[in-house]
Amino acid sequence: MNPNWELKNCCNHDQVAFLVTIGVFTLVILALWRTILLTPFKLITVFLHEASHAIACKLTCGQVEGMQVHANEGGVTHTRGGVYWLILPAGYLGSSFWGMVLILASTNLLTARIAAGCFIAALVVVLFIAKNWTLRGLCIGFIIFIAVIWVLQELTKVRILRYVILFIGVMNSLFSVYDIYDDLISRRVNSSDAEKFAELCPCPCNGVGWGVIWGMISFIFLCGAMYLGLVILS
Repeated sequence: MNPNWELKNCCNHDQVAFLVTIGVFTLVILALWRTILLTPFKLITVFLHEASHAIACKLTCGQVEGMQVHANEGGVTHTRGGVYWLILPAGYLGSSFWGMVLILASTNLLTARIAAGCFIAALVVVLFIAKNWTLRGLCIGFIIFIAVIWVLQELTKVRILRYVILFIGVMNSLFSVYDIYDDLISRRVNSSDAEKFAELCPCPCNGVGWGVIWGMISFIFLCGAMYLGLVILS
């Protein structure tokens, strides 16, 4: 069957359920934004941000010397070597990309299982290079959480693995856009990735400008995830 890129005869039951679920999750996330309930999911977004720096470093032949995620929703990845101008934007854009991947993975139970397995594997790997107990605790907590959800999916009638993957994906996408605005545009942190990238880039664009560009790309990832999800479900 050819992909329905034009979304003809949209929307069927699965497509409506997909959009409604994303809408409900978005409202829940916004309503609980400043509560402690979302803190673990915010920290997992920070984890994906730092993991994206690490992946970019390894892909450009650098060395990852350690990672930290802090309880105040900050983080740092210690790298040596690699292509710095690719490593810097990989954090914000990478976390947005992983949000899109998780949203798309939630459209099918098989891909949700694959996403859950890859997520657990990534958490196990990072557990061994974590440099602080906040990150170690986050890894252990989410390994247990996803494993329990997976067991419930397979052995009981509580089949929510797809919804958990979708929630993490939506949370990651929204928090990535917010984080870019908060760190790079509204407050303009001089030590931010965007300010450092602006110093390296020869084009006449400061950190705020790069923040706006990265924010637009992150929003495109979110919209792209919704569109491709509808195509998959058509």
